[in-house]
Amino acid sequence: MHSPTRTSLLLLAAVSAAFSASPTIAVIGLQHSHVWGHLPRMIGGSPARLVGISETNPSLIAEARKMGAPAAVFFKDDAQMLDAVKPDIVWAFTPNNGHLRIVKLCAPRKINVMFEKPLASTLADARAIRVLAKRHGIAVLTNYQMAWWPSNYLARERAGAGELGQVWRLRGIVGHGGPGSEGPRNSVFFGWLTDPVQNGAGALMDFGCYNALWSLWYLGRPESVYAHVNHLRPAIFPKVEDNSTMILSYKNGVGLFEGSWDLPRSFQELEVFGLEGSATLTRDRLEIRKGRGAAVEAPLQPLAPENAEPIAHMIAAMRDQKPLNPMVALDINVDVVEIIEALKKSVATKAAVRLPLR
Repeated sequence: MHSPTRTSLLLLAAVSAAFSASPTIAVIGLQHSHVWGHLPRMIGGSPARLVGISETNPSLIAEARKMGAPAAVFFKDDAQMLDAVKPDIVWAFTPNNGHLRIVKLCAPRKINVMFEKPLASTLADARAIRVLAKRHGIAVLTNYQMAWWPSNYLARERAGAGELGQVWRLRGIVGHGGPGSEGPRNSVFFGWLTDPVQNGAGALMDFGCYNALWSLWYLGRPESVYAHVNHLRPAIFPKVEDNSTMILSYKNGVGLFEGSWDLPRSFQELEVFGLEGSATLTRDRLEIRKGRGAAVEAPLQPLAPENAEPIAHMIAAMRDQKPLNPMVALDINVDVVEIIEALKKSVATKAAVRLPLR
């Protein structure tokens, strides 16, 4: 479990003192396809006002303009934009190996940063991001879809209350049929997502990070990890693995996970097993099963607005001087990258790799 330290709370207080009453947000990069789902709300000014977009690719700029982004918000240079518009928050939609560079720009300027998962492409970069964030007193949020699901929190609440008995086994699957490459929005994303340097790996990084986060959240850091990967479609994904299977080993438990670009449909599911029962969750559903009994669907309640989406959550944390939700906060996401790096070492050596990595 990761809990806020006194130091992190003091850092949040320092950031809060300078946080705008009318928060502003800027975007660095349009190269991550997730941006197209979030950009309309930012253009609409809720819950933060969009003041800048830094991007040099004309096709991507044209796509954002089609969505209603005004010409005045576009910049060609990241640093120039930051100095011109002075946003409270930067949300970066860039290749993973560019995240450290962005924190180097934002941290000294006291700008809070949001990334699409994972935090970084390498453990060295993740650790360097944490050092910079703590040195300059900024918040860094790593965005995961399941961090905003009511089912995710109710499952952990029920497990934490002892309804499943001692939790000892996790089984998760995250994936789909692979990233698309058609059209300007997808072609740039596909180019770096299937590059082992820019992404950090292939499906192992893209979807393994979800699984690593779930495992850390329930069971903490594993003692060792082992990974097996497949390269089933080298003509489409010539540089990286497209399927991964992971075993995260604990003294009193185990995590069994799959992350794949080769599935016939989309999956993002977790099963939590205790000695007395199990829980199965997806985005919109949670089922609890006691012993051999039938599955019972648990009613879901909407999360509070400040816990239901990333921008509102960042704004609330800064204004209220509260730490970020542990799932999206810095320390646990450094640990996610550590697990992925250990899994990559396991693939290379064909052996289990012990944690922590030195």
